[in-house]
Amino acid sequence: MTVHPDDIFELIAALRQKGEDFCVATVVRTENATSAKAGAKAVILNDGTVRGFLGGGCVQRALRQTAAAVLKEGRARLIRVKPKEDVTAIVDVDGTELHRSACPSGGTVDLFVEPLRRPPRIVVCGASAVALAVSDLAPRLGYRVAIAALAEDRAAFPDADEITAGFDLEALRIAPEDWVVVSTQGKRDREALGAALASAAAYVAFVGSRRKAKVLCEQLREQGMPETRLSRLKAPAGLDIHSIEPAEIALSILAEIVERRRRGSRAKGEESPTVTARPDHPVGPECLGRVEAL
Repeated sequence: MTVHPDDIFELIAALRQKGEDFCVATVVRTENATSAKAGAKAVILNDGTVRGFLGGGCVQRALRQTAAAVLKEGRARLIRVKPKEDVTAIVDVDGTELHRSACPSGGTVDLFVEPLRRPPRIVVCGASAVALAVSDLAPRLGYRVAIAALAEDRAAFPDADEITAGFDLEALRIAPEDWVVVSTQGKRDREALGAALASAAAYVAFVGSRRKAKVLCEQLREQGMPETRLSRLKAPAGLDIHSIEPAEIALSILAEIVERRRRGSRAKGEESPTVTARPDHPVGPECLGRVEAL
């Protein structure tokens, strides 16, 4: 769909307001005859729809393919679309990623494709002191916060982006890229942990001792929870910074999330180390931030 150049920024603002993920592509250089000139912009939606004009069919395939990869990776790309007879490698002499064009015009266009995605989301289950500290610190690091707490505890989170009463997490539509922290600490722990492990989140962390995590896992196993889900549990939550106070424990948890997220962005598909509950390890407040990577 063609969008007037003056409307592109309004479209971007509207999509950001709705919380949608999309890409913006900008023509940065052209050579010979091309339909779009330097400075032209277009928006590529999550489903591949192109809103705006950057050229005819000769660039559409490369644009959609690149936008899909950029959205998945979360990293911008510079690509060059050249006549197919001039493309003999996957990158040009200056290192720019190459795509073939069958356009008879013979023009070359350089496109900068950048992702505009919603900030990553941390789902906090519970209203303990650590849960409050995580929900307070996470936005300062650029994370959205969703809260799952009992009805009587919801008032403790006035600034949460999303909030749901109880621990039925289906309403939050948790995705693999979300980060879930269970910090109920004595208030329906098993229910909250079971719901978190049943979600699609790749990272589920439990604030508590290894001994307690082991007991809860045994109970969930007896209720029929598969080992594949139980094995995703990170307990206790956080990096080993010898944290004791709730704010320090929250810091260790967010440090671990940042470390795993950034490591994943550097090495696509790399598995994060997992942690198992071990009853022979010391238990106590001083251990709540400790990590034992297998």
